[in-house]
Amino acid sequence: MRGGFKIAGILPCVSVLLIGMTGCGGDDFSDLNKYIQDVKARPKSAIEPLPEIKVVESFIFKPDGLRDPFRPIERKDDETNIDVSGINGVKPDTERRKEELEAYPLDTLRMVGTLRNEKGFWGLVRAKDGTIHRVQVGHHMGQNYGKILRILDDKIELMEIVPDKPGTWREQQSSLALADEKGL
Repeated sequence: MRGGFKIAGILPCVSVLLIGMTGCGGDDFSDLNKYIQDVKARPKSAIEPLPEIKVVESFIFKPDGLRDPFRPIERKDDETNIDVSGINGVKPDTERRKEELEAYPLDTLRMVGTLRNEKGFWGLVRAKDGTIHRVQVGHHMGQNYGKILRILDDKIELMEIVPDKPGTWREQQSSLALADEKGL
């Protein structure tokens, strides 16, 4: 019979429910009554005073004469025409083709050795992906336009061009030291 009501299937469920509820109907409040008696038997004590409330001096914000932080900075016409990129003569060559090691930050590159052959003295640099690259004086590496100045047995010295003030650049010497065996 579809959609019908089967009494035979419900009777076992109802009987289990009724048996389970028989333990809930007792009037045994002895543990609760004992707790109430214990609390009443405790000696009465004075209520602790409220902590002292410290008065905080109010602050009144006066935005008179301050720039609205939600509006763009207005520049005067004479400020926009100044080319500050070459004030100290230092700026990166953005027209040259980037070399492979310029895709990595300098702190992720590791010098792992040197190599001397008939073509000269080479530095061996391991990139973050595990690839070992040969570099020479004049090559570039790192994301700050670093140019290799000198390769020694224990380090590679380079000159980076880093941003200084907005629109200006400065040179910064860096080096890549030979990694110990733990760094390999």
